[in-house]
Amino acid sequence: MTLPIATPWLFSQPNQDPRAATGAALRWGVIATGRIASLVSRDLALLSDAELYAVSSRQQAAADAFASEFGFSRAYGDDDGQQGYQRLLADDAVDVVYVATPHAQHHQMVLAALNAGKHVLCEKAFTINAREAAELIAVARDKNLFLMEAVWSRFLPSMQRAFEIARSGELGTVRWVTADLGFPAPYSPTARLWAVKDGGGALLDLTVYPLLWALGTLGFPEAVSATGALNDDGVDTQNALTLEYHHGAQAQLTSSLLAYGPRAATVAGSLGYLQSLGSINNPKQLVVGIGREPLRTEHFDVAGLGYTYELREVTRCIQQGLTESPVMPLEDSLNTMRLFDGVRAQLGVSYPNDAR
Repeated sequence: MTLPIATPWLFSQPNQDPRAATGAALRWGVIATGRIASLVSRDLALLSDAELYAVSSRQQAAADAFASEFGFSRAYGDDDGQQGYQRLLADDAVDVVYVATPHAQHHQMVLAALNAGKHVLCEKAFTINAREAAELIAVARDKNLFLMEAVWSRFLPSMQRAFEIARSGELGTVRWVTADLGFPAPYSPTARLWAVKDGGGALLDLTVYPLLWALGTLGFPEAVSATGALNDDGVDTQNALTLEYHHGAQAQLTSSLLAYGPRAATVAGSLGYLQSLGSINNPKQLVVGIGREPLRTEHFDVAGLGYTYELREVTRCIQQGLTESPVMPLEDSLNTMRLFDGVRAQLGVSYPNDAR
């Protein structure tokens, strides 16, 4: 079955500042205090209608340090039989929660947040598998709460522009897409990227970015073939995906925890092509070549680190009473997890969550 291409929402004003308020302020809670929580919190502080209200960690000292660094009003660690995230979710003042834990904990944390009546932004990958994703989506819809996967690159002006160019017909009919993302990650069986229990591996952590270029220009594929390498722990260290489309188009996507790559994307059509410059998850330039015409380069800046755009979308949607984003609909997250399930079956990758 062919799944429909997503149509990203383009900002109504091309130069709109995502830091500008779009409604009443929301009080944010952040679950976890790792690197991505730090980066997102730094950008969250730039939104004029966001209040950095609460943060949770297993260790009270870690929560306290994070709250002090970023200006959160409340810090919750494990105490008196309650885990830090449970204490945060019990705080009635929290409006929306950002879940920044490792992949394998997303289902547990998001489910607890929804059951506590909180809106949720969940870091990618959305869950470990499609079964978990479907359950979270059903709960969110039943409770009429906002839920979104945090694929931050999808909201960047450069990505929105790349998808707009591909849809405009300027490139003609898109025939093939290539995209890669890789870096050599130091191995440790307990590090999030490598730990089986955390959902480690290149697929769940990196492939969402190359895949975004295929989905934004060609949509979901008819078929996917995958090859890759696994380490002794059963974690995929590298993978290569070929996406096949009913009209003959193809996409080749590569992700690696072993080697550096150009981190580039190419969208090739019957009339011309588009290439990204700068890492594919945050391109700063787009180069467009049409026939024999001179190349055109479009340049892009971002507000903050670039997470401001997805944070603005979450804030805007909640303020307007929406329960999902038209830019990042829940069906796309579910279909992505279905695609990843199929890839993992081909690679031979399984996680403890799969047996639950």
